[in-house]
Amino acid sequence: MHQHAHSGGPQQPAPSSIPGVKSIIAVGSGKGGVGKTTLAVNLSLALSRLGYKVGLLDADIYGPNVPLMLGATEAPQVADNQRIIAPERFGVRTISVGLLNPGDKPLVWRGPMLHSVIRQFLSQVEWGELDYLVVDLPPGTGDVVISLVQTVPLTGAVVVTTPSDVSLQDARKAIEMFKQVNVDIIGIAENMSYFVCPHCNHEVDPFGKGGGERTAKDFNVEFLGNIELDPMIREGGDSGHPVVLGGENSRHAQSMFKFARKVIERVNELNAKDSGSVLSVD
Repeated sequence: MHQHAHSGGPQQPAPSSIPGVKSIIAVGSGKGGVGKTTLAVNLSLALSRLGYKVGLLDADIYGPNVPLMLGATEAPQVADNQRIIAPERFGVRTISVGLLNPGDKPLVWRGPMLHSVIRQFLSQVEWGELDYLVVDLPPGTGDVVISLVQTVPLTGAVVVTTPSDVSLQDARKAIEMFKQVNVDIIGIAENMSYFVCPHCNHEVDPFGKGGGERTAKDFNVEFLGNIELDPMIREGGDSGHPVVLGGENSRHAQSMFKFARKVIERVNELNAKDSGSVLSVD
């Protein structure tokens, strides 16, 4: 894993790993509305269903949608040692500002407050032993990402895009931003990529599938797969019962599980590279 302090301002302490947490995966996007949280939630649950211990940190402070998508309402408890106990939902430990600040009150927080909340969620939460901690980032490029890389060593980032040109342009910005702060790119996932007609099973590409794969090639990063544009995926998020809970054999969850397996493969490659193992990576 990479250690790096961000230049400028007062000297930051070097990022320190979270005891018991093996890999930290950031899920980001250059713009909102690409289904980044949907992918972060389904990725976390798919990893858990595949037998791994998983935590999910909702770092989208202004629009924390993770609790809604998980149907989670239980507020975190505080242990005797003042550490926060993350409630578990479907076997995944989750922390979100949405669980501390339920309801529709908008949060007006400045940069330093954001930084301290992110730090608290990372270092004061009792995460236990985790194979993966998935961090759902706010859309765009900014303060939260910098706070994150200053606090913990990230294994890498998943960049979510849709096939549209506007989204791809923003995905490129996100890749450049992660590179600037020395975060490895796990790969690009193309969400809402294709639609399978429920009547004839014919695949339709409403937004022009393939842009995510081309962008991955251009930047020499891994392509993590196409996620289907499926009403059931949206309904699963809206109802608090995400589609991957149906298991790997559920037709509606297949593209999500394929994506999750690709993420596992890439994280293993990055961890092997960081630990100095001899491993040939294309």
